[in-house]
Amino acid sequence: MASFPPRVNEKEIDGSYFAWSQGHRTVKLVPWSQCLQNFLLHGTKNVTNSSSLRLPRQNSDGGQKNKPREHIIDCGDIVWSLAFGSSVPEKQSRCVNIEWHRFRFGQDQLLLATGLNNGRIKIWDVYTGKLLLNLVDHTEVVRDLTFAPDGSLILVSASRDKTLRVWDLKDDGNMMKVLRGHQNWVYSCAFSPDSSMLCSVGASKAVFLWNMDKYTMIRKLEGHHHDVVACDFSPDGALLATASYDTRVYIWDPHNGDILMEFGHLFPPPTPIFAGGANDRWVRSVSFSHDGLHVASLADDKMVRFWRIDEDYPVQVAPLSNGLCCAFSTDGSVLAAGTHDGSVYFWATPRQVPSLQHLCRMSIRRVMPTQEVQELPIPSKLLEFLSYRI
Repeated sequence: MASFPPRVNEKEIDGSYFAWSQGHRTVKLVPWSQCLQNFLLHGTKNVTNSSSLRLPRQNSDGGQKNKPREHIIDCGDIVWSLAFGSSVPEKQSRCVNIEWHRFRFGQDQLLLATGLNNGRIKIWDVYTGKLLLNLVDHTEVVRDLTFAPDGSLILVSASRDKTLRVWDLKDDGNMMKVLRGHQNWVYSCAFSPDSSMLCSVGASKAVFLWNMDKYTMIRKLEGHHHDVVACDFSPDGALLATASYDTRVYIWDPHNGDILMEFGHLFPPPTPIFAGGANDRWVRSVSFSHDGLHVASLADDKMVRFWRIDEDYPVQVAPLSNGLCCAFSTDGSVLAAGTHDGSVYFWATPRQVPSLQHLCRMSIRRVMPTQEVQELPIPSKLLEFLSYRI
């Protein structure tokens, strides 16, 4: 069964989009402002087949190119994964010879990558719906896609062929590297906020961390008892969340591999030998909110949960049947979740003003890994706080 991922991107206030696939060949791209307006008017909303979200098509002339408008894209095969990407002009391609490039990506351009059932990856111009690149190298389903957050237009794909592939879209989609290490399907991948690290997760309890400057494996994280299907870094890069069929979400310190928190979806938690038996509690997705305080998880027990990173129990729950994936809006105010039947649901997320201490911690952790924090000549309690241990 294919997944139907919702994706929200907000490159500019007036240029943001929401994208989702209904498990077939088509992807719907709708201006996020329209989704948000509909959400504010009607509350929680199943937007599949919702005519109120259908915007009139506009001409693709130069004056309208960057105006948010709806597109329905036919990808030619079942869509399994989606990712938005945009470039930063001063960020150079990692390829030296750039004179022959067919495309000149600018700051006003927003791209959508789609991973397909046949192993292909298609790159689209969001504003015009035009196909730009067709990347062919995977031999199995492309389960996930992620762009480097630094604007370099480096794209990483995760596939059932047991590999991750690194593509440079500024170099006409040149495949730069194949990352090997997974012995089974790769389900998901995520960049750290500074683009220096990649997490990949998959079957057989696999969680890998990769150095994306050298394209080498940093470490394999041990702790899950079943397939790991989703991962996400916190906004400051100090934490990594992974979701598994073992009914748990773990929060790791990616810099040393320690498990800092555990969010259980079955009580009492299953013992390791029975961890795969509670298939009505499998966790399907996990996502960090932009405030670094909240995590959303989605499980087969027909519930969506909102957790605080300093609480053992969810602060809010919501019903959702047949859920597959979830993603926060850029400002963290809305959570979108996709289901097996191709529907998308929206929820208002818990609102809480982060403390000054937490904001300071995030500022420090954006530039200092755990090892450097632990060398600071400061009181032990402050070290524990900066290391997310209290």
